[in-house]
Amino acid sequence: MLEGCILAVSRQSKKNPSGTQISSYNSVPGAPNRISFAKLREPLEVPGLLDVQIDSFDWLIGSPRWREAAIARGEANPVGGLEEVLEELSPIEDFSGSMSLSFSDPRFDEVKAPVDECKDKDMTFAAPLFVTAEFINNNTGEIKSQTVFMGDFPMTTEKGTFIINGTERVVVSQLVRSPGCTSTRPSTSRPRRRCTRSR
Repeated sequence: MLEGCILAVSRQSKKNPSGTQISSYNSVPGAPNRISFAKLREPLEVPGLLDVQIDSFDWLIGSPRWREAAIARGEANPVGGLEEVLEELSPIEDFSGSMSLSFSDPRFDEVKAPVDECKDKDMTFAAPLFVTAEFINNNTGEIKSQTVFMGDFPMTTEKGTFIINGTERVVVSQLVRSPGCTSTRPSTSRPRRRCTRSR
């Protein structure tokens, strides 16, 4: 019989007490393992709740990890989120149509400081974003290409959070709240109907 001392299992302990299962899934580095005291085995692994945040950000910046996963899924030429946005915007033409400007090939430089330093010095954990800008003169066919600095782009940590001015912040995706149910009942004194709404 397992006594109450089992409840005091250290968070850093990797030992498996007799009769327990330790879940192999661990999406956050340094997080404790999940210990199950159930007699029946779990039919499914607990899903990674941070995977949605991390995978969507990897798609947005077109990270190498996301590209490898997309190629493994069978996509021939995977396109990241920033690339899609730049393709939609480009080309930007003037009112006469004689000149156009297009952006392509977004890429990131190294982050300015590690996460711990950003927290200590009230900095934003970000990487500089560069794109290739092409200016085209449609009358002469002249093309000028140049690398342009677009700004510092906030990056996610391993936990799927952002460090903004030294503060760790989370972007929570949520569903739109439903308006609730509406019920009506006829009024005896007036011909109008009374409407009540509950949330």
